[in-house]
Amino acid sequence: MKSTSAPADSPAPGAWEELVTAALLGTERRTPPGTAPGREAPVALLDAAAVATVRRRAGLRPGRAARHPEPAAPDLRPPLPAAAARRLGMLLADRPGTGGGGRRGTAPDLMELLPQWLAAANARGFAAPPEVLPALLDAARGRTDLRPAALAFAGPRAVWLARLNPDWRFALRATPGGGAALPPSGDIEKVRQLWQEGLFAERVALLSAIRAREPAAARELLATTWATERAEDRLMFLDSLRTGLAAEDEPFLEQALSDRSRNVRATAAELLSALPGSALAARMADRAGACVAVDHTGDAPTLAVEAPHECDASMERDGVVSKAPAGRGERSWWFGQLVEAAPLRTWSARLGGRTPREIVALPVADDWQSELHAAWCRAAVRQRDAEWARALLGAPAAPEAGGPGAVSLAERAKLLGTLGCAERAEWVAGFISAHGLSEAFQLLGVCAVPWAEPLGRAVVDALNIARDAGSYPWSFSGVMGLAERCLDPSEASRLDGLLAVPDEPEDASPGAGGYWAEAFQRLMTTLRLRAAMTEELGAA
Repeated sequence: MKSTSAPADSPAPGAWEELVTAALLGTERRTPPGTAPGREAPVALLDAAAVATVRRRAGLRPGRAARHPEPAAPDLRPPLPAAAARRLGMLLADRPGTGGGGRRGTAPDLMELLPQWLAAANARGFAAPPEVLPALLDAARGRTDLRPAALAFAGPRAVWLARLNPDWRFALRATPGGGAALPPSGDIEKVRQLWQEGLFAERVALLSAIRAREPAAARELLATTWATERAEDRLMFLDSLRTGLAAEDEPFLEQALSDRSRNVRATAAELLSALPGSALAARMADRAGACVAVDHTGDAPTLAVEAPHECDASMERDGVVSKAPAGRGERSWWFGQLVEAAPLRTWSARLGGRTPREIVALPVADDWQSELHAAWCRAAVRQRDAEWARALLGAPAAPEAGGPGAVSLAERAKLLGTLGCAERAEWVAGFISAHGLSEAFQLLGVCAVPWAEPLGRAVVDALNIARDAGSYPWSFSGVMGLAERCLDPSEASRLDGLLAVPDEPEDASPGAGGYWAEAFQRLMTTLRLRAAMTEELGAA
């Protein structure tokens, strides 16, 4: 006997939307389709929704199979040693605690060691294990400071994964050209096509890549479209000329001084002033030299300053900004810009053959000293002139904690950046020995890692002095955090005597000794962990 059961009725068009509307508005205001108003309406709505849900799920038609993505480009770098791979997994699994309170305990902060681990792994040329890439990209997503090193370590697979997961799209933005392959520099036709038709990120990447290999070719490529580029794009492209800046770039930059964009003109002037032999540098030297002279009329030679009385059109063309910021006098504003852009090597001839140290030591009349020395500071940083930086820094143990031109810790840090690593560390060590750690944080930040032995010793000694004084260690938490990341791991042996809880003087902060012992224990544990990390990366 055949079954004669009839098929279920098909739902009316829009039936599901009607049920959703009734649920949102309530059955008292909207009765579900096919249901009578009343107390049973909510039950009927739920029954109808259950039936409709089953029908919707059962009635879905399978979609067409999507094409498999192309495989990622091969990573030909050597694999990470097994011990180092396990350590990386531990670093990526660590997450900052969410609890309150000021105590961190004695456990190292593993996430703060991740940047150092990545730098060491990249220096050794290892490839990232594929299984850690999701966690690595998640960590880089949350911390922009990790991205350059993390993406370099992740290699081509990072771009491949970023195209599949919107959460990792930052990898496409951070990769030159959005991960697109750039044509070889020898393929002139493809290079010109990408330069004329590519996306902005691709064009920036192309120009930067060519500039790194062939500075002249990059400048010539930029010149082909310079007149038709947008002002903001011209500014970005012009900035790429900082790489490999040389005298051959002067004609192009001199032409850019007449650009219709003020920002482009200012950038071109800045680049030209960094070329001591440029015509602009000579013009600035003449202008600045006319403002400063040695006055021999008094008991001792003195520098006399006569700031410019106007900012003419030629000065503006050479990058001098005429409108002074709020609170600054116009003449001092113009004067500072002229001195900053003038080649430092010209001052010795203009001021009686004196050395930079002798020039800085001269008194300056009429309260112009701070303005003149601050401008020389900026010039020394721009021109990377170590001799002038030493003169302006002065002795680290000086009562004013620096040279007269170093008007702030930030200026001192910039001046230190012009010195070699060993000299920089020695100067900061002397500063800490004379003045302690309270103002040293910015200066420590410009020192090479790991810290040289004299600097590491000065930091540990200063921390020990602060401990003996009974201060709370969180007053030095910034320096202690830097020490955990920057002290040479060999310094761990010097910390053994600092791990015990010290006797607290009468005027000490209550409980400070216990906090210090805990902080030093964490420091020693972190240093030993860093030593183990280095050993693991070195084992092939």
